[in-house]
Amino acid sequence: MAKLEDIVSLCKRRGFIFQGSDVYGGMAGTWDFGPLGVALKRKIMQTWWKYWVEDREDMLGVDAAIIMNPKTWVASGHAATFADPLVECNECHGRFRADKLAKTAEGHDLSANITKDQLINAGIKCPTCGKINWGEVKQFNMMFETHVGAVSDETSVAYLRPETAQGIFTNYKNVVDNVYPDLPFGLAQQGKAFRNEISPRDFIFRCRELEQMEIEYFVHPNDWERIFTELLRDVHVFLEETMQLPANMIHEYEVPADDRAHYSKRTVDIEFDFPIGSEELMGIAYRTDFDLQNVARASGKNMEYRDKKTGESFVPHVIEPSFGVERLVMAVLSAAYHEDEVNGEKRTVLKLPEAFAPFRFCVSPLLKNKPELVEKARTVYQILRKKYGNVTWDDSGNIGKRYRKQDEIGTPKCVVIDFDTLEDDTVTIRDRDTLAQTRVKINEL
Repeated sequence: MAKLEDIVSLCKRRGFIFQGSDVYGGMAGTWDFGPLGVALKRKIMQTWWKYWVEDREDMLGVDAAIIMNPKTWVASGHAATFADPLVECNECHGRFRADKLAKTAEGHDLSANITKDQLINAGIKCPTCGKINWGEVKQFNMMFETHVGAVSDETSVAYLRPETAQGIFTNYKNVVDNVYPDLPFGLAQQGKAFRNEISPRDFIFRCRELEQMEIEYFVHPNDWERIFTELLRDVHVFLEETMQLPANMIHEYEVPADDRAHYSKRTVDIEFDFPIGSEELMGIAYRTDFDLQNVARASGKNMEYRDKKTGESFVPHVIEPSFGVERLVMAVLSAAYHEDEVNGEKRTVLKLPEAFAPFRFCVSPLLKNKPELVEKARTVYQILRKKYGNVTWDDSGNIGKRYRKQDEIGTPKCVVIDFDTLEDDTVTIRDRDTLAQTRVKINEL
């Protein structure tokens, strides 16, 4: 299993992911994707969209605004319930999530509504100073507050959305009135969400600014169990076949009632064996008609769907597969990271699926000080770039160092132009995973 610090180091060294605002000392819970990271991230997002939207007849897409009418968050329950238990150490004034601290208590059955006394009685020490002197546990709402308009007062308060789902629910009626899709149908969205996490941690696993890929799948109330099972199966196909994550690193966790979100009647978390342990990768939740009924009450608008065949009118129930982009990126990197030995030297390699590698090919002249080799290599480079797009050029250092660099960034194939190329138009292709080298005609590339 890869170590988190090794993945973080590779990501910074090779331009995948940087600390947000790094030049100014960074900002906790924010991360910037560099040239290779954004290529990987976009390929993952495009793959998700193709699988869940473009390749299905029952899915449509929306793209809602990040800043929404604040009534949205009152109606959804986020204004009242989107909170984490916050506790402060009276010694060093560090602030932590009380529920996460509670999980460190061995042999103690701590309640969901954790208290200061429970933390003290369980002997839970402050992770920063090691003392046991806790303040009262308070509920901390995680929505980022902002102001809209020229005046900053209570009448202009708005929020950065903590999830993309509500943008789908507020557009449900627009879609039904204008498109009138057959039920069941799904509305999918990709976009930014913002959560003022008390203690963001573990690289990009828990961030304050994140990207979500969510589906709200609208169903007849009588059909939810069957469709939940079908969508859960589709989730496994997507993760294990399309994303090519190892099946033995993926686990289902049936979330108990006490731990489910306030809107959920059933939730299955899909956990993945990250370097930080087995943690939630994504989740699928049965939200009943909770959201649409809330929208109806708060807006005064009718959220019923009229069945085209039977004429029955009802408020649909909803099943939600929800993916975090950063967690999916982290899973792909974790599964791909390997270390081995080549000719007595340690080699770090990202065995990324070819579909997600930032570059499909790297083209190099054997020697960069031989104009005839460079010219021929540039011709091959342009041929491959025109056909595949994601092709890189590298003539730095010796060929061995180029191979090591391309191994680290996950390039599946290195194409080398040497003196034999000038004679017979063949090139050497070196495989990232097997290290095998073969000669291939340029016109067969």
